[in-house]
Amino acid sequence: MDLRGFTQNVDQFLTYLEVEKNLSSHTLRAYRSDLQQLKEFWERSGKSDPEIATDVTQVVRRFIRSLYFKKIAKSSLARKLSCIRSLVAYLKGEGIMLSISVKNPRIPRKLPSILTVDEIFYLLDGVKTSDLPTRFPFRDRAIFELLYATGVRCSELVKIQLQNIDFKGKSIVVSGKGRKSRLVLFGQKAKSVLESYLKEERVFLTGSRRPSGLEESDFLFLNYSGGPLTTRSVQRVCSMFKKFLKVERKLTPHKLRHSFATHLLNQGVDLRVIQELLGHKTLATTQIYTQVSSAELAKMCDEKHPLNSMGHLVFDE
Repeated sequence: MDLRGFTQNVDQFLTYLEVEKNLSSHTLRAYRSDLQQLKEFWERSGKSDPEIATDVTQVVRRFIRSLYFKKIAKSSLARKLSCIRSLVAYLKGEGIMLSISVKNPRIPRKLPSILTVDEIFYLLDGVKTSDLPTRFPFRDRAIFELLYATGVRCSELVKIQLQNIDFKGKSIVVSGKGRKSRLVLFGQKAKSVLESYLKEERVFLTGSRRPSGLEESDFLFLNYSGGPLTTRSVQRVCSMFKKFLKVERKLTPHKLRHSFATHLLNQGVDLRVIQELLGHKTLATTQIYTQVSSAELAKMCDEKHPLNSMGHLVFDE
């Protein structure tokens, strides 16, 4: 197979991932970038060593070796190798056999960083809506409230439409990874904040602010012109709330998701329930939060246990 034939197979592979495997747009962008790097590597290698110009197996093997020599994060390396492994499996199904074994590097699992319950409550209850430095304070408060109340991903939040919300049952059907839908829940406080946004701001965003010719949007959260909000805008909302914290902390939509899961676990919610609410495919992914809880518990015991405050005492023999 030459580079031209490889390029055609890569295009078909990406279409397969999008249509058949329902991969997220984020993952597709990453895979497309990884495979573009592979094609560029093939072009350079073919010029310096014409003998491998039509040997896809040798090209891929050399590309993998080159990745190990680059000082890139292990997580990025693992994704690139996962992309290649998926491509090799796809080509096998198309009758193209590549004798390549791809193994991911061992990546130590980092404990997710979270906000404390007090920090969350301060941002939700201690910061007044009128104090928010934004043109749409009701909308931005509703965004922050809903992220923590439901634990949804940023990409899921911006896709929520009005028909997805059951205000009476206080639940939302969200579209998650792989276009799989799940039910998430919110409380009375989040409901009140959402209703305030719908009454105070959204009704105007869908009306006079909407450019002529643009149909009214069904999305819950809208931008200034009445169109759907972007994930970048949601990230900016979190950055705005971050400025109200008294201690410098990183604050992102995903950190609120981590905080949601950890706080539920600390309150005794079953791990499988949290798995369903988060939309995790396997329980193993959710179990990382048990490590966070254990780490927080160990820290609390170390700080609060009376024996640990007796180090300054001196006893006579």
